[in-house]
Amino acid sequence: MQIILTQDVKALGKKGELVNVSDGYARNFILPKKLGLEANAKNLNDLKLQKAAEDKRQKEILEEAQALAKDLESKTLDVKIKAGEGGRTFGSISSKEIASALKTQYGMDIDKKKLQLPEAIKTIGTHTVPVKLHPKVTAELKVKVSEQ
Repeated sequence: MQIILTQDVKALGKKGELVNVSDGYARNFILPKKLGLEANAKNLNDLKLQKAAEDKRQKEILEEAQALAKDLESKTLDVKIKAGEGGRTFGSISSKEIASALKTQYGMDIDKKKLQLPEAIKTIGTHTVPVKLHPKVTAELKVKVSEQ
């Protein structure tokens, strides 16, 4: 019997997949627990429409991320830090501070977890910080660190 899974089922498949199972397994386990639907013409058509809508939504999300990446790469973020003699800094600039500076200077609300900062910035100058906006889109943000 062919079943369309409505939820992930361990050792069987993921949500939205079309799988072949024995009749007894379908009647006694999958259908009563509402883990899947019988694969008839109506349900197959609904599945096709759901996949098309999901693909369209994913494409829109990707396009938004690409537009945001282009916008981010055109901007330079100015961050100030206290420094002593010889350009030695007191403290460092973390991803949290970069995210809050982005919000105050440009009004862009980017999660600090999306900033791929390998370690905190401890030197004065211009640094590039990779920002992972989408699994397929990574932008380079220029951060200009200057003395306060």
